[in-house]
Amino acid sequence: MNPNSVALQLSMAQTSTLLLLRRSVDLSPSFSGEKFHRIRAKACSLEFSSSQSSSSKHLVQGSVSPKFTSHFELEDTGVAPITPTLDVEQSKFDDVLKILKSANSFIPHIVLASTVLALVYPRSFTWFTTRYYAPALGFLMFAVGVNSSPKDFMQAIRRPEVIAVGYFGQFIIKPILGYIVGVIAVSLLNLPNSLGAGIMLVSCVSGAQLSNYATFLTDPHMAPLSIVMTSLSTATAVFVTPTLSLLLIGKKLPVDVIGMMSSIMQIVVAPIAAGLLLNRFLPSVCAAIQPFLPPLSVLVTALCVGSPLAININAVISPFGVAVLLLIFGFHASAFIAGYGLSGLVFHKVDDVKALQRTISYETGMQSSLLALALANRFFQDPLVGVPPAISVVLMSLMGFALVLLWSKKPSQH
Repeated sequence: MNPNSVALQLSMAQTSTLLLLRRSVDLSPSFSGEKFHRIRAKACSLEFSSSQSSSSKHLVQGSVSPKFTSHFELEDTGVAPITPTLDVEQSKFDDVLKILKSANSFIPHIVLASTVLALVYPRSFTWFTTRYYAPALGFLMFAVGVNSSPKDFMQAIRRPEVIAVGYFGQFIIKPILGYIVGVIAVSLLNLPNSLGAGIMLVSCVSGAQLSNYATFLTDPHMAPLSIVMTSLSTATAVFVTPTLSLLLIGKKLPVDVIGMMSSIMQIVVAPIAAGLLLNRFLPSVCAAIQPFLPPLSVLVTALCVGSPLAININAVISPFGVAVLLLIFGFHASAFIAGYGLSGLVFHKVDDVKALQRTISYETGMQSSLLALALANRFFQDPLVGVPPAISVVLMSLMGFALVLLWSKKPSQH
């Protein structure tokens, strides 16, 4: 008989045997990769010992090896039958984490919804009284600390000129604008001195954490820089805010500089330091809580926006409430424009000038009005001082996130 014919028949018989072995492995959940490996070795040994010619040897290898090897590589991964279920569960868990982490993108809608709800049904927010403002602000500061790291600061330190311009806008331009608007309120519109003092107090506080959210939603790569600028203004607010308050309104209303410094230290500095230390020494704990911070921050932000408006609803809708509303709107609008124009003038030759303009505009136009409200409620006897900060909390948020909706639709210019 022709040797090639014998080799072909032998190859077909061995292939059928191997297919049966392969099917038995597929049907047996307890069949291990090690057993399969031994069977493969025996089959290959039989294959070579039965072949009498070089041509039949290659023919048998060609008919068995590719198919057999690909099957072995698939089974040798050691994947248990339950793995697809675990993969699905892990995928669902990752989706949940992704939703939690992306909660910040809903802030513009939440701010608008909480504003409308506070106007329509104030009782939905009046339970969140002023005694909760300091802890709420402390939580936002803690969230910033947890999500910060030395690397973020290193990235920002490489651009000290940008930090300087942002700081100048925060504590030089903004207080000047606040003083001008406050003088207009008292001198030209004949509003009570306490309202003018409230407007000036708003201009003396540090940058708002919402500016970091706004920057992230518009220019994510600028978020670390925004965090550093806000953190710097917040940390130095311990000294700057009481000093500015004393200079601008110290002659009209009593200002407890030491008490304000102590309050800012407790509300701002301590939570940020706690978050940074937790991130530095207990990273596993930070990794566990970080996915839940964005939705909690959104909830706290909604309460911080709706509560001041609901509690001061009578003052807001009073005859002078409309005037204060317009004055605060003018103050924030001029601060947004000043920050945008100043950074454009200074960095007009920089490649990412537009992103810098948006970032510094947020930093200048959005300040921690909630901190101003907490300080007004604690250190000023006249409740009217708290009206401008309460209105500012709402207007600043609405205006800032209106810019987010506007700027996020435009192509980024880096």
